[in-house]
Amino acid sequence: MIMDYLQVKSAYQLKVVPKKRELTFLSKLTGIAQLYRWNEEGQTAEQITFLPDRVVEVDHSPCGTKTIVGMDCKGDERQQFFLLTENGTQVKPLTEAPAYFHYLGGWSPCGQKIAWSSNRRHPRCFDIFVQDVDSGEYEEVFRYDGRCDPVGWLPNGTGLVFSVQETNIDNSLYLLDLQTKSAHKLPICTHNARFHSLQLTKDGKQGYIVTDRDENTMALCSFHLDSAELQQLVHVPKWDIEEVKLSADEKTLAFSTNEGGRSTLSLFQVDDKQWQKIENVRQGVITSLSWITEDQLGFVLKSPTLPGDVWTYTISTKTSKQVTTIGRSEAIETNLIEPELRSFASFDGLEVPYFLYAKEQKKNSPVVVYVHGGPESQIRAEYHPVFQYLANQGFTVVAPNVRGSMGYGREYVKLDDVRKRMDSVADLAWLVKDLSKLETVNPHAIGIMGRSYGGFMVLAALTHYPDLWAAGVDIVGISHFRTFLENTGEWRRKLREVEYGSLEHDSDFFEEIAPLNHSEKIQAPLLVFHGRNDTRVPVTEAEQLVADMKNRGQQVALHIFEDEGHFTEKLDNHITLNQKITQFFMQELVVSTNEKE
Repeated sequence: MIMDYLQVKSAYQLKVVPKKRELTFLSKLTGIAQLYRWNEEGQTAEQITFLPDRVVEVDHSPCGTKTIVGMDCKGDERQQFFLLTENGTQVKPLTEAPAYFHYLGGWSPCGQKIAWSSNRRHPRCFDIFVQDVDSGEYEEVFRYDGRCDPVGWLPNGTGLVFSVQETNIDNSLYLLDLQTKSAHKLPICTHNARFHSLQLTKDGKQGYIVTDRDENTMALCSFHLDSAELQQLVHVPKWDIEEVKLSADEKTLAFSTNEGGRSTLSLFQVDDKQWQKIENVRQGVITSLSWITEDQLGFVLKSPTLPGDVWTYTISTKTSKQVTTIGRSEAIETNLIEPELRSFASFDGLEVPYFLYAKEQKKNSPVVVYVHGGPESQIRAEYHPVFQYLANQGFTVVAPNVRGSMGYGREYVKLDDVRKRMDSVADLAWLVKDLSKLETVNPHAIGIMGRSYGGFMVLAALTHYPDLWAAGVDIVGISHFRTFLENTGEWRRKLREVEYGSLEHDSDFFEEIAPLNHSEKIQAPLLVFHGRNDTRVPVTEAEQLVADMKNRGQQVALHIFEDEGHFTEKLDNHITLNQKITQFFMQELVVSTNEKE
């Protein structure tokens, strides 16, 4: 049953509580994300928060006795912060400004204050605040006209490092002096690049960073705060290093590398500058690196057959261990399959990778193509309930990382910028041509689905290559870049225009490619979903397209979730969404195709 696949839970956003070496994580065990503590003695997960909506973010104080959690309202992403004390039994609101966004910047070294940014002054301006958690009093310490996020405090508490988003993918790091309230860009940020996973040493003079400043892919580097020089420590030319975590004794750096959508875990020894991959870890996607002790590392591991749990790796014994079993489901675990990583040559010879899920190699099987969002995102080798269910129903599921996807270097991610937009849509057409050569594929029963930007890709594929598709599902997608940019948040518009083009210079191109302007060409049945509270892609993007198609008598249906935003977070809605999708594809790609044949 599809319900068995949809009700699988996972553990994510692992944190180690300082001083206690206690593990916490988020999970949707109750149907909505809440904070849990792992009880090692009882080998159980204890629920800490019982908030009315989803917990988005968590950070523990340096002393381990206080916790900040962020919660939004009905998926609107405008999270508010709450202080937890007494093991979570005491909950104190801190921000109480539900009309505004808040982004957490961590605890001060003394454990008395937190930093956060918010757009309270103006919708497009994110200013930085410091708040005393006991008194609740807060102070504006820096104003910025645009999006900025505090990253962390200097070890002595005199300053904050914050990040400014320069383009859709690039950012710069700044150092804010809390006494003078003046800031300057870190010298290493000499030109547009990505600067992620900052780790400062205890002396506050140097640190480690993952960046592509001097390379096509992300490298692990060391630097001094007062120097523009980067010392490259580890670089894997083909792949991105993603996350790095410095041990408490500052002797070891643990880091993950994204190799084609799967992760490898490695250790770098600071003294001799040697590094090696860890071999005894299950294959999958690794996130939330956290040192438990100098000898033990914690992390979250997800894969197509492991929906998401907390694991540890012990250096001295070279062994890994699964700590939680949140993601285990006896009902379906024997049915879960690992996808095959393949690639195809697109119209210009570019090799485009994709994951292929197929339970059995039957002839003329229906196909569903899934397009990820972002667009600067990447489909990873993780658990996807609909992929697994459809594969077990005889479908072939294909998930490509078309040009413009992350994970393959700066050059690849920029191949679809602005007026090269339709080249990525052409990738989908060439993927179908490649799939149609397989005996296992029915070329007359190929459907397509996608979320957010992936929803735009669905609509663009249906309007520009209508003969290729037998069904389409658009989830919170963009139907016209002009109306999307006009109606999205002011601060988001500036960053999105770097990727999509600007209202000032590219409106003619938006009109040329807009699915809304070509909706009469759609031949396949279309199913559309959206969240009423979406602050990224306004619900009007769905409403205007569906109204246009219905006026013409085309086959289209719209489902709006009144209590969701850009993501489908609540379990009931998650089940409704995916039940409708699978029923739709079963009807349109199996029943309808058989009737036509």
